[in-house]
Amino acid sequence: MDIFMKAAIEEAKIGLLEGGIPIGSVLVKNGKIVGRGHNRRVQENDPVMHAEIDCLRKAGRIGNYDGTILYSTLMPCYLCAGAIVQFEIKKVFAGESRTFEGAMEFMQSHGVEVIDLDLEECTQMMTEFIKKNPRIWSEDIGKL
Repeated sequence: MDIFMKAAIEEAKIGLLEGGIPIGSVLVKNGKIVGRGHNRRVQENDPVMHAEIDCLRKAGRIGNYDGTILYSTLMPCYLCAGAIVQFEIKKVFAGESRTFEGAMEFMQSHGVEVIDLDLEECTQMMTEFIKKNPRIWSEDIGKL
């Protein structure tokens, strides 16, 4: 596992320690992390504060996103995939998609290269969270 996915996993663990959903994300440009974030929906009482959105907000105005790579511990949903497509981020690494299928096909149909790493650590983290917090998870994915 590379250092960028490890950083995304660290973000997910921070979110969990804060009482939130353990999903983390980092944005990389020119081999350096320019933004990092985690799902803050619970902590901020904000329905759109997904990990990827938090990460992009924290990256700030970086000019163009040419050559950037987004790492997320979970396959991005349609909300986050829309932001990825909008900013023309052309490569996404997802930690897993077993617990949530996400919007892989949508991103691919818009020219984004999506790599599902299928990491056991990411799957286990989400599986345990979903088992302990089914209502919060259902709300997060719009199934409540």
